[in-house]
Amino acid sequence: MTHAYNELYLDDAMLALGDMLEFAICDCGYEPDLFFSMFITSGVAEKFGCGNPKYNGGMSGYELVSEVIFLTTGSRPTLLIIAHESHGKEYWAGWIMAYYQWYSGLTFSNMSENGLSVSKVMSMYILHEADESKFVEAADEIIALHKKEKPSKLSVIRKARGFTQQQLADASGVALRMVLVLVYKHGHEKLNTL
Repeated sequence: MTHAYNELYLDDAMLALGDMLEFAICDCGYEPDLFFSMFITSGVAEKFGCGNPKYNGGMSGYELVSEVIFLTTGSRPTLLIIAHESHGKEYWAGWIMAYYQWYSGLTFSNMSENGLSVSKVMSMYILHEADESKFVEAADEIIALHKKEKPSKLSVIRKARGFTQQQLADASGVALRMVLVLVYKHGHEKLNTL
């Protein structure tokens, strides 16, 4: 398996992302999935996820939060750093998401789009004492299930335009059978979802 970046950076990346989420959620009051969306939108997630040492080893969780807020709002926040005696589910969510992103090679954006949100990961906190492989198995299942249930882009467009499958076939000049083959090739079990 090809990992997202060199394993030498992994421990620092996990600590930084754990600290980032804990600080953003617990100390700054951000809703978990909203802040993670800001992390992705800011471009920091992409740099972090490809192993840029400035982001996944060179910046603290506090600095990551500051950078995300600056890049998404345009103003540099004044944040009060609070020392935590112990870590909770927020920290663990960032810590394990950094591990999974490194392990799987998926982008944080792809993880989020496919059902692996911060709030979902926080709800899996029972796994915090288990080996990372247990989380990997659970995350793989979540993503696979989400992809299976997610309608295809063609289906979304077809329905938005009010077309039936037959109308789509007629309008595109292909047989209905070909439309159904496209559904099958994209792994959808229910042919009527296209």
